[in-house]
Amino acid sequence: MSLHCNRNRILITLYTIHIYYICTRMSSLQQLIDKNKAEVEAYLISKAEELEQYRIEFLGTKGKIKDIMGAMKDVPKEMKREAGLMLNELKQKAEEKYEAYKEKFGDNSNKNNTPKTDNSLPGLPSGIGARHPLSLTMNKMINVFEKIGFTVAEGPEIEDDWHNFNALNLPENHPARDMQDTFYINSKAQHGADWMLRTHTSSVQVRVMEEGKLPIRQVFPGRVYRNETISARAHCFFHQVEGLYIDEGVSFADLKQTLYYFVQEMFGKDVKVRFRPSYFPFTEPSAEMDVSCFICDSKGCSVCKHTGWVEILGCGMVHPNVLDNCKIDSKKYTGFAWGMGVERMTMMLYGIKDIRLLSENDVRFLEQFK
Repeated sequence: MSLHCNRNRILITLYTIHIYYICTRMSSLQQLIDKNKAEVEAYLISKAEELEQYRIEFLGTKGKIKDIMGAMKDVPKEMKREAGLMLNELKQKAEEKYEAYKEKFGDNSNKNNTPKTDNSLPGLPSGIGARHPLSLTMNKMINVFEKIGFTVAEGPEIEDDWHNFNALNLPENHPARDMQDTFYINSKAQHGADWMLRTHTSSVQVRVMEEGKLPIRQVFPGRVYRNETISARAHCFFHQVEGLYIDEGVSFADLKQTLYYFVQEMFGKDVKVRFRPSYFPFTEPSAEMDVSCFICDSKGCSVCKHTGWVEILGCGMVHPNVLDNCKIDSKKYTGFAWGMGVERMTMMLYGIKDIRLLSENDVRFLEQFK
C-alpha cells in the first residue's frame, strides 16, 4: 500500500512539473509575441527607406517573426495550436502595416521614395501589322473591275476533273493538259473521278456558267497550284484574278477596251500595251497581253527577260465548246475571258525581283508595306 502511494505521488509530481514547464514556455512565448506586436504598432515609417528596413526587421528571412517561428518547435504539442494562432496574428498585423505603407509610397517603395505610378498615363504603343503586298494588289485589281460593273465570285480549291479540265475544252489525253503540271489528290480508278488542287480559277467560271444566270460579268480571285520548280520567277502555288463577260453581241473589241482600262488604272496612263496571238484551249481567238516594263523603264532586266516587255495576262473569246459544255447557247451568246497572276502584278507594282519573297513571311520584307 505504501509503495502504491509513493508511486502516485511521484506521478503527480512529474505531471505538476510538466504543467509548470508548459505554462512557463507558453508564458515566455506569449510575452515575446506581445513584445513584437507592440514594436510593430510603435514602429515609425515616414519614407520608403524606413519601410524597407521595417520589412527586413520583422518580415525578412532573418527577421523577428521568422525567429519566433523557429522557436515553435520547442512548444509542447498540447499548446502548438494556441501558440500558432498568436503567431499568425502577429504576422498578419505586420504584413497589413507593410502593405498599407507600400501602397502609400508606390510600387518602388523598396528602392527609392518615388511617387506612385500614374496608371492613367498612355502605355507603349502596340505594333501594328501590315497588309500583305499580295492582298494589296489583289484588292486593287478587284476594285478596278468593280468600277465597271464586275462582281466577285469564289469557288473551291479542290476540284474535280470536269470543272478543272473537261468543261474547259480539255478532254482526257488532250495535249494541252501538259501545259499545267497538276497536283492530283486521288485517282479515278479508286473513286470514279480525278480530284486535284485547281490549276486555275477558270473552274469557278465553269461553276458560274453552269448556273445559267445570264448575262455574266464577274471576276474570280483565288489561290491556284501547279507542280512547278520554285525559282525567282515561278512557284508551286500562286494567285490569280480571272474574269468573264458573257452576253449577246460581245466582241474582241470589248475585251481589248476592258483590259486597256484595267492597265491604265493599275499602272498609269503612260504604260504601253501590246497584244500577241496565242493559244488556249478554252478561248478562240486567244492572245497574250504585254505591258512595258517600268522596273527597268523598258531597258531590259531579269523581270522582263531583257526584252522591255512583261506578259501580264492571257485572254480571248470564250470557245463555243465551253459555252455548249455549260449549257449556254453558243449561237446566241458570246463572251470573253482573261486570267492574270497576282504575284507578277505585285512584283511590277512594287519593284520586287524575286517571287519567293512573297511567301517567305520575312517580317523585314513585309514591314515595308505598312
